[in-house]
Amino acid sequence: MAAEPSTKTRAWSIFDRIVAEAAPGGEHSNPWRASADGRPHYEPDFAVLEKLLGVPLHLDANTQSGVPALSLDVWLSYELRRAGFDPDATWPRPTHPRILPGPVAKLLQDLPADLRRQVSDRLTRKAAIPGVTSASANILGKNYLKQVDVIMTDWATGPELLISTKRMDSSYGKNAANRVEESYGDAKNLRLRHPLAALGFVFGLRSDILQSEPDTAEWLIDLLGKLGEEEDAYHATCLVMIEYGDDAFGDSAQPGGDAAGAGPPAAAGEAFIDTPPSAAEESMDASPSSDGEALLDEPPPLPGIDRPGDEDATGSMAEASVSTAMLPRVRVQHESIPQELSPARFLRLMVNRVLDTTPVSMHREARRRRREALAASQPGTSHSARAHPGDLGVARGEAGR
Repeated sequence: MAAEPSTKTRAWSIFDRIVAEAAPGGEHSNPWRASADGRPHYEPDFAVLEKLLGVPLHLDANTQSGVPALSLDVWLSYELRRAGFDPDATWPRPTHPRILPGPVAKLLQDLPADLRRQVSDRLTRKAAIPGVTSASANILGKNYLKQVDVIMTDWATGPELLISTKRMDSSYGKNAANRVEESYGDAKNLRLRHPLAALGFVFGLRSDILQSEPDTAEWLIDLLGKLGEEEDAYHATCLVMIEYGDDAFGDSAQPGGDAAGAGPPAAAGEAFIDTPPSAAEESMDASPSSDGEALLDEPPPLPGIDRPGDEDATGSMAEASVSTAMLPRVRVQHESIPQELSPARFLRLMVNRVLDTTPVSMHREARRRRREALAASQPGTSHSARAHPGDLGVARGEAGR
């Protein structure tokens, strides 16, 4: 008798459907829009984020399952693909295996059809192939390996973007200080070894903290802002204020979605307490030391450390039938997020930094998408006259915004 799929496996099945529905045939919408000041403005797809945030509630997934924070990871990777970056280079990928080194993906494309099917079948049917595929990525910082939740990297460039995510839905006073302290240490560790990589931090916080612990909320939001101002830490930080529960919406409509009466109210679900796993869980989830040593002996700074048990390769047929329209309803509470911590600003700065620290011959699709918005704000100018000058100047002009 086959074992029941894990909560994370069930979650991936729904996550994948949400993302696939948002990008039919792999075609993603362009997030860039022209703004009044002539600069491209990044518009995140909050409708997709709110669906993804409903998955942990649907599954009643606790923090140890990794699903609550994973919903943020999936969305950020989806947004990077919307920005025009290579789908195989933005991890976690939208299909299993979630982490696949770029050279392996390119090799697959170049193989004869029959051999490509055989290799692809082996890659997708196995949970992970140590050193090749994985469900999560570790990157070596200055002093230690750090699991990074959302990443773009390649042998030729090294890490180009590193985003860490945290999620906290209860016990705020008990856990907030620990989460911030960990984030400071992680930022220093990664930034010192990878100074050119776009380094970001995204914090998911349940909105009831504003009523239950307003002083803790004020303190935490202030510290998140300061995390993005340190010259040797994160380039940008982001707050996602998550509203859910029986009385979450009242008569208001969801941003970018339907009116409040269009779907079922969100169940409160189990509170997601962002606490470290127990020693036993860490032991089960840790990577074998031999794998880590092998990774450090390789010339490129690629991750690829297998974390057994993170994800089943087979997926969940039961969850494949779940309608994404019937997921518990969640809203991103924009009015409670300071401008300097907004997801739109965060994604704009992350994407611009990647483009500003690489030659114009790289990430051409991402540059083209951004230029389209710039061109729309400059009517009457020929495409050839505005293509590269605008591309070169946009990110530099926004570095401190």
